[in-house]
Amino acid sequence: MQNQQISRSAYRIIMLVLLAVLFLAVNMFSNVMFRSARVDLTENSLYTLSEGTAEVVSQIEEPITLRFFYSEELATDYGRIRTYAGHVRDLLEEIRARSNGMVRLEVIEPEPFSEDEDLAMSLGLKGAPTQSGDIIYFGLVGTNSVDGLDSIPFFTDEREQYLEYDIARMIQNLSRPERPVLGIVTNLPLDTGAGGLMSAMRGESLPFMIYEELRNRFEIEFLEQQFQAVPKRVDVLMIAHPRPLDTPTLYAIDQFVMRGGHVLAFVDPHSEVSLTAGPNGDPVRGYTEQSDLGPLLESWGVNYDPTEIVGDRAIAQRVRTGLDARRQESDYVIWLAVPRENVDTNDIVTSDVARLNLGTAGHFTPVEGATTVFSPLVYSSEDAQLYDVEYVKGGPKPDDLLRNFDPAGKRFTIAARLSGPVDSAFEGPVDEAPVAPEGAQSPRKSQDKAPSYMAQSEKDANIIVFADSDIFDDRFWVRTDSYLGERVAQPIADNAVFVMSAIDNLMGSNELISLRARDKSDRPFAVVEELRRSAERRFLAEQEALEKKIDEAERNLTELQVGGLDEDVADGGPSEQEASAIKRFRTELLDSRKKLRDVQRDLRRDVEQLGAQLRFINIVLVPIILALVALAAAFLRYRRRKARVEKGA
Repeated sequence: MQNQQISRSAYRIIMLVLLAVLFLAVNMFSNVMFRSARVDLTENSLYTLSEGTAEVVSQIEEPITLRFFYSEELATDYGRIRTYAGHVRDLLEEIRARSNGMVRLEVIEPEPFSEDEDLAMSLGLKGAPTQSGDIIYFGLVGTNSVDGLDSIPFFTDEREQYLEYDIARMIQNLSRPERPVLGIVTNLPLDTGAGGLMSAMRGESLPFMIYEELRNRFEIEFLEQQFQAVPKRVDVLMIAHPRPLDTPTLYAIDQFVMRGGHVLAFVDPHSEVSLTAGPNGDPVRGYTEQSDLGPLLESWGVNYDPTEIVGDRAIAQRVRTGLDARRQESDYVIWLAVPRENVDTNDIVTSDVARLNLGTAGHFTPVEGATTVFSPLVYSSEDAQLYDVEYVKGGPKPDDLLRNFDPAGKRFTIAARLSGPVDSAFEGPVDEAPVAPEGAQSPRKSQDKAPSYMAQSEKDANIIVFADSDIFDDRFWVRTDSYLGERVAQPIADNAVFVMSAIDNLMGSNELISLRARDKSDRPFAVVEELRRSAERRFLAEQEALEKKIDEAERNLTELQVGGLDEDVADGGPSEQEASAIKRFRTELLDSRKKLRDVQRDLRRDVEQLGAQLRFINIVLVPIILALVALAAAFLRYRRRKARVEKGA
């Protein structure tokens, strides 16, 4: 009996030891074999490698070497960097595994005062100093088989949402012998910033961040705003709020489209980015407040009225007013924060756009009977109306725009894709050369001669039009900081996503489009936002009525007090009737002011009540429900066990 008990005890010990060994073996095996394996349960698949990256990797023809510099030992005390580094390394290893040997990955830990640290510095990586004085390197360098080199100097938290895109873009840049050419026709200071050329020469101005993205991705060729032909090397032509173009220039663009050229055009009824003051307080010299493309838009199948601006109460941006100490922000209906619900998620250009920040945008309508297909990409809500551009120039206050708001009950298209056959906007060739305005320098002649006239497009056109130029303005969509001597962009909207995706699509390169802002985690509180807007509309109506009542009471009170002043001095005081009226008006004035304070306080009441309800549900109700479910399950289990015991007895 004793031997049997010893055998059972030994058996149990042996089983525990074997289980422990098996547990360790499984963990070691999984760490080696399934290092990159993961299950992504997030709603938007934030941590799943995109198909676009797989396409980029599959198109590599010559080997690419990626050197991942990471000071792992020094970063031990920095949990955020350590976690992020694990994510970066997992992504790099997954890319290497799917490249069929075309991507080589080297992980380098540059120790202080080592040759690896010297190599990191020579390749342009930036080190982050620690409190102890050591330098942490956390960057990536890519090289191809020739002399191509690209790098990410330091992986910052602000760019974590764009991690996969940044790496895929690096690989694609290294895998292409020549970058595609983007032609730009614009009167915006894209490459110099708000201060213009003179400020840039003095080092007082910086390029727009969208232009920085374009320069990293494409070879840029600026075209004079008067030319006879679009250069043949241009793959896509971007027209961004130009000054009025003359007939030969319009003809050159028209014939570029006839020959299969793709166009991305931004026009604007009131360009606020053009009016942005530079260091001297004035807009850039030669600015253009309003832009149009004349007969081209109509020939492409779209109507555009440069005198109309879209206002939208449902998707208005919140702006600081400072007019009321109790309410510092208000809806500015002519500045739009376009949410994902107001873009075409089925179009590859806008499929990953979560938000666009725009200012004083226009709108398009399709031409009846046009040969092209008009497909809206970005549009307003139905709670929108049109404003005359001259009224907007007068600078109406946000509350005035809200009080006089009269929604049209329909959507207005702000951006659209035009596809299909196109007829020329001109009945024949335009032979005359561009003529400079009086007093201006003669335009630089393009080396490309005007092509022979074509009345119809060779193939279906692919054109994207956008009725706003403020999409380029850094103020609307990005916050920039300086980190280790580099400008770091922290996007708050997807303006660059739209521009880059549109050009990629028109270039015929769709691989990177799915990577743009694909892992954006910012989700607006739609119910809270609607409650706030509803409460504010009630507040404005009641505020206006009470303010009129207060003004009337103050006026009557002043008239009584001033009008009866002389009689008061002569008779020794106001009459009983006047004193009663003064008392009544004072009481009415105090009562109205109290009601106004109540209205202002109630502005956030619905939102606060919803917040309290959510806190109750999360903190109290859900635990109670879980506890009740657990008790019910335990009770049922007890009843079943008791029933089995009674049945066995």
